Amino acid sequence: MHSNVSDQAARASHTPLRHTTQDALKIVIVGGFGVGKTTMVSSVSEIPPLSTEEVMTQASVGIDNAAGVQNKNATTVAFDFGRISLNEQKVLYLFGAPGQERFWFLWDQLFTGSLGAVVLVDTRRLEDSWYSIDRLEFHQTPFVVAVNRFGEGPPLERVRDALSLSDEVPLVDCDARRRDSARDVLITLVHHISYLYQQSPAQEGTS
Repeated sequence: MHSNVSDQAARASHTPLRHTTQDALKIVIVGGFGVGKTTMVSSVSEIPPLSTEEVMTQASVGIDNAAGVQNKNATTVAFDFGRISLNEQKVLYLFGAPGQERFWFLWDQLFTGSLGAVVLVDTRRLEDSWYSIDRLEFHQTPFVVAVNRFGEGPPLERVRDALSLSDEVPLVDCDARRRDSARDVLITLVHHISYLYQQSPAQEGTS
């Protein structure tokens, strides 16, 4: 069985940035409360991730919607940060956004300078994803949608319909706890961004 403990132990020491790195890309991971954003950043980061998780107190009762995630006892209050090298030249800097509505004011700042985003989805709480998609479309930020499976759920076709996603938006399954699965989501996003860049009018005009 895959163990994240061994992954994290291997990253315990600082992993220096490769001297061959040419492209540093900012990626934001967004989604509803308790969907697995902190878990994804932690599982895929090649450096010890920076986390701003704090213990939830009674003060959050009635403010944060914990339906479906009643066992969650900590929450991100600013953002999570990690880094992953996709190859010898390309590195991604990952920013996990807080999911509660009271922290949404931070999102527009996190989107600034980002090349793309991952919308992490829990099929038990699909409605929590609508704000994420709306803000990304408003900012015209390329994104992919990743369904973090918490057990059996609807097929991807039904998720696409429920979220009113166009066929152009990549939609994939993932397990945010697994480094390989989270990495595949990020690779899908980079390929999507590359495709959109190649199709942009500015590029067509120079071809």
